[in-house]
Amino acid sequence: MDKQTYETPTRLGYEIIKDHVLPNILGKHEDEILYWSGKDVARKFPIFSIDELPDFFQEAGWGPLIAYEGKSAKDEAMFILEQCDATLLEKRSYQLEAGFIAEQFQILNGYLTECYGEKFPKEKQVRFLVKWDLKTNV
Repeated sequence: MDKQTYETPTRLGYEIIKDHVLPNILGKHEDEILYWSGKDVARKFPIFSIDELPDFFQEAGWGPLIAYEGKSAKDEAMFILEQCDATLLEKRSYQLEAGFIAEQFQILNGYLTECYGEKFPKEKQVRFLVKWDLKTNV
């Protein structure tokens, strides 16, 4: 195949790896390993502002990420990841994305930060709650 006919990887290829290969390899430790892998990815692909998170998610093929504009505490933020397939949403781990968000916040705000993802299949959403400890600098 010459370079002119080469196409970018398909969504199907991504879904095969994310939904079948990784769970098979990682087994019962999938969520933990993906969370720490997401933190590592964030260190390798740093953003310069939290406002860049949605663009990164789109470019990475992770889906549309929206910052929740409702009321939140001074030590937390909420993001909503829209997904088009409720069946995949129920089965898929979103810990890679959670770890990525946590580490980006930690790098930018300098506080120990964690991110928790919760699935809402009826709404076809994953909601990420980001919390940082204002007493623990990193």
